[in-house]
Amino acid sequence: MSDSKIAVVIYEPIGSDASRVYRGLKTALEFKQAGDNVVVVFDGSGVESLAAISDPSHKMNPLAVALQDNILGACGFCVTSHQVSDPIATGGWPLLTDNKGEASIRNLVVDGYQILNF
Repeated sequence: MSDSKIAVVIYEPIGSDASRVYRGLKTALEFKQAGDNVVVVFDGSGVESLAAISDPSHKMNPLAVALQDNILGACGFCVTSHQVSDPIATGGWPLLTDNKGEASIRNLVVDGYQILNF
């Protein structure tokens, strides 16, 4: 394992630009396969992407499965505001609420992660 610590943060809703979501997931997988410390966070409209790819019939579901241990979860506030609580819960994804109910990107930086936004 290398010393690299990478946090891939996906903000893009899959209905807007599926290629950005795909690229973010593939980038995370590349780091994982290289043995790097990589985590994935879904924030903002990106929570819609996690909800969509949690469906086993979605074409990007195999990427979610491959990265299951690396996906930290989805912003708790955003999951509620984007009305995707049910598919996030069904997928078993944690809600990130460490910043007053929202995901904290700062905590990732403090922990030494380089942030890549998609």
